[in-house]
Amino acid sequence: MNKLDAIFSPQSVAVIGASSTPGKVGHDIFANILRGGFKGVLYPVNPTARSILSVKAYPSVTDIPDPVDLAMIILPPKLARTAVADAIQKGVKGIVIVSAGFREVGKAGRDIEDQIVEMCRKADIRLIGPNCLGVINPLTSVSLNASFSSRMPKAGNISFISQSGALCTAVLDFAADRDFGFSKFISIGNKADVDELDLLRYFHRDFDTEVIMIYLEELRRGPEFIEEVKKITSGDRPTPILVIKSGRTAAGAQAAASHTGSLAGSEAVYDSIFEQAGIIRVDSINDLFDFASTFAYKNESMLGKFRRKIPEGNRVAIVTNAGGPGIVATDMTISSGLQLAEFKEDTIETLASHLPAAANLHNPVDVIGDAAQDRYENALAAVIRDEGVDGALVILTPQSMTNALGTAEAVVSIARRTHKPILCCFMGIVDVSSGVKHLQENGIPVFRFPEAAARAFGTLYRYSQWLNRQSLAQFTLSHDVAGARDIINDCLERGRTRLGEFEGLRLLACYGFDVLPTELAATDAEAVAAADRIGYPVVLKIVSPQILHKSDAGGVKIGMKDAAAVRKAFNQIVEGARKYRADAEIEGVLVQKMAEPGREVILGANRYPVFGPLIMFGFGGIFVEVFKDVSFRLAPIGRNEARRMMRKIMGYKLLRAFRGRPESDLATVERLLVSLSDMVVNHSEIQELDINPLLVHEQGRGATVADCRMILKAADGVVA
Repeated sequence: MNKLDAIFSPQSVAVIGASSTPGKVGHDIFANILRGGFKGVLYPVNPTARSILSVKAYPSVTDIPDPVDLAMIILPPKLARTAVADAIQKGVKGIVIVSAGFREVGKAGRDIEDQIVEMCRKADIRLIGPNCLGVINPLTSVSLNASFSSRMPKAGNISFISQSGALCTAVLDFAADRDFGFSKFISIGNKADVDELDLLRYFHRDFDTEVIMIYLEELRRGPEFIEEVKKITSGDRPTPILVIKSGRTAAGAQAAASHTGSLAGSEAVYDSIFEQAGIIRVDSINDLFDFASTFAYKNESMLGKFRRKIPEGNRVAIVTNAGGPGIVATDMTISSGLQLAEFKEDTIETLASHLPAAANLHNPVDVIGDAAQDRYENALAAVIRDEGVDGALVILTPQSMTNALGTAEAVVSIARRTHKPILCCFMGIVDVSSGVKHLQENGIPVFRFPEAAARAFGTLYRYSQWLNRQSLAQFTLSHDVAGARDIINDCLERGRTRLGEFEGLRLLACYGFDVLPTELAATDAEAVAAADRIGYPVVLKIVSPQILHKSDAGGVKIGMKDAAAVRKAFNQIVEGARKYRADAEIEGVLVQKMAEPGREVILGANRYPVFGPLIMFGFGGIFVEVFKDVSFRLAPIGRNEARRMMRKIMGYKLLRAFRGRPESDLATVERLLVSLSDMVVNHSEIQELDINPLLVHEQGRGATVADCRMILKAADGVVA
């Protein structure tokens, strides 16, 4: 038995802090449980009241003569701490603290919250809250509304988790308007004990939950969250998870010394977590409900078994009785990552035999405004059988010959005979209400507008891609971890926390990066001697802690083919650096073998509290902050995540073969991304780094580091 069962399906509930005064939270929560038809036993606890709503009250939870599963506590912090101690003494199995005034108000409240958590952990009792709405289980076997929301939602197969109690009441009102049902509904407030991951694990094992929705403000776990949730979204019984997170448009990235640091804001971290875990992020409450109802699409087949309808591909057939909505649906279908299916010849012949001459037989299929249910039924049956169709969208507008209920019945009948998803858009409210009701009762997703239906179908397809993703064999890599640690320790001992190429290239070489022969020259004579040893042509680059972006200071000269060119370039670089920044400490000029041409990409990392290092890949060179064509993943990553993050950027097409240009060495880039992940995981001193550009050569010829910079965190945590 799971410890959270006592919270979601208790046999008995004690409301500690129950009040006889209407309008007070203690009164309203008790009244909501009582009037919600709770199937267990309910006890009000109030030391000054004989009864609450005609139910005998007890001075303390310890005075209740029978066992208590769940204690709902609605008391100020200090009194709540005493109530928790009493509840533990009583032997309760779960606690929900609704009241506020804990960590969210300052140190004193946080101290009490921490004490309560310690008490509960010692007693092996799970705690929800504090500062939360409460918990609701509308299933008829429980009927528990242990919250200060007066509305008991309809029972369904979708569970909802929220950090915001205030949002919960609005969501419940929205759900009632849409006749939307829940399996479990919970607000977690401060997450002192039970958090999102605990609830995701619980709901995944709950056979009454088919889809999980989350309203999220912040996470307190990183890599662990990804690995655990990945099992939930893609295991033996995958459970779709939809999240809406606040703060998407908030300024996240701060001023930083690296490109990665300036591009990687907090939302990049969350997007990475969601993508790596298989969580689908949505932009609005409306989309949250639309997509949840689509994922809950699990109707009964002809064999009597229930199955979720997930498309195998992105080819959609549209059947409509109006041209305008069909065009809108077509546009939204394409913009949602889908494509219009091309019908086979026998499908077109079948359509022609059932539809009038004026009908459009190609996708989208227009059955004409006077279509009765038989036209819809024949057209939908024909297209859904087509091997080139992965699912269908049925659009109905109310016209004189329209039979909304009959059409809905035909859709339900066909849906039971196919494994392909069928989504509906019945436009209007009153005239199509009977058809909409029939579709909803039979688990068919139905929308008021075609664009919403197309977006929902696109989200289904994205989830299908997640479920059917390929798994590559991982790289077997060998790194010189000890050598890298020696380099880092040496730099920190010398007070060097901002590393340029001279030290950075040595560090990257320990992790299998192909670096160019490089020497540091203090004079033009030393530069010439170094170039002679390295071999021409060479590149010269300024080395100064105060000049991070070398090109801005004219600090890079390429293609030096002889000693005279090297000497001239050296002096130009030094003079330009002094003009660019008079106080710059010029350590010298790097002389480096000139790399073979390649396509420029950037690899980077930036370390975050709690979450750890975030890896970046993108279109590189001087345009990285112009185009910002980058993708992120939270380390550690393996080969599969490396490939997915590479394919996410628009510039990935430039790495493939096109217009006579050869394919780039993509396998090497995948390996280097994994090596970079290993490096920043193994060496927590690395705070930020850029490898920009990494020159990717044609297939089979590897990739070369052309420039890099790193920032280390000193032993005292200070970045110089």
